[in-house]
Amino acid sequence: MRRRVTQRDIARMTGVSQATVSLVLNDRVDSGVRIAPETRQRVLDAIRATGYVADVVGRRLADRSNRILGVFTYEPVFPSAAADFYHPFLVGIEERAEELGCDLLLFTSTPVVDGRRRLFHGDNRMRLADGCILLGRSIDRGELARLVAEGHPFVSVGRRDGEHVPYVGAGYAAAVAELVGLALAKGHRRFAYIGTGGPAESHADRLRGFADACLSAGVFAMHEPPGKHALADAMAKQVTAILLEEPADAGDVITELHRSGRDVPGDVSLIVLGEPTRPVAGPQPHDVTRFRTPRREMGWQAADHLTEIVNGASPAQRLLACELVQGVTLSEVPR
Repeated sequence: MRRRVTQRDIARMTGVSQATVSLVLNDRVDSGVRIAPETRQRVLDAIRATGYVADVVGRRLADRSNRILGVFTYEPVFPSAAADFYHPFLVGIEERAEELGCDLLLFTSTPVVDGRRRLFHGDNRMRLADGCILLGRSIDRGELARLVAEGHPFVSVGRRDGEHVPYVGAGYAAAVAELVGLALAKGHRRFAYIGTGGPAESHADRLRGFADACLSAGVFAMHEPPGKHALADAMAKQVTAILLEEPADAGDVITELHRSGRDVPGDVSLIVLGEPTRPVAGPQPHDVTRFRTPRREMGWQAADHLTEIVNGASPAQRLLACELVQGVTLSEVPR
């Protein structure tokens, strides 16, 4: 099916800005912007040639009168509990929206398919909001491509693959590389990364930072998918530093190392990469060496950038630095 012609399409065809197309469509003469008669005619000719039809909601969005920011999460439940991994993102979004004088619209009526929500469906209500903020560990690539192609104003919280996808993400690769550097300074030369390493961009970035740092230093590095044999395989290779992708597993890993007669950090150092993304089953150790994801700031900046896009700014891709937490689970390599 052919997609609907947008104001952005008309702007590209005629070589003018989208704001100019909007002024011509709405016949605005009180804007203080003078549009040359030949430019106005060129835009009107393109509108007639393409059969462009402006919907009522689209006109309201162009005037930015709604002042509503949509929030959509691909997780099946909205992050309402303070302990939820996604809750600080929503707090940052809410704080910035309040400062901007905008309301938030949480898209909760979208259907759940295979355990995940779907943004596009028969009763799509996205156009009730000026734009949409996307939350979730992984986002459907087909829906991302459609958002870009149809010119929907949106911002993803978290880095996403795609040249034209606007996002505010965390610099996971740089943070992991910095933690590997701390371990190298303490004499570690044999490393193990336990985690999926993908396909979510946040996990792929962590693994890439680990692999690049170890390769650059010329040290031994292994990647083990999570599972019951991961620790045994790492210990068989005489690893002295373990980087754990899912912090919720830290307590179980320390317990299992103790059962095998290894002390943390006396025999093996442990580094966790961020915050738990799911509930912790057993006791969670305190003062673990890790990095802290700037979740609240990411939400705050996502709301800020979405309003910039709605106001005509070009979509951008931003990565925020993570804060390192020294902790007590990284020590000098055992002699």
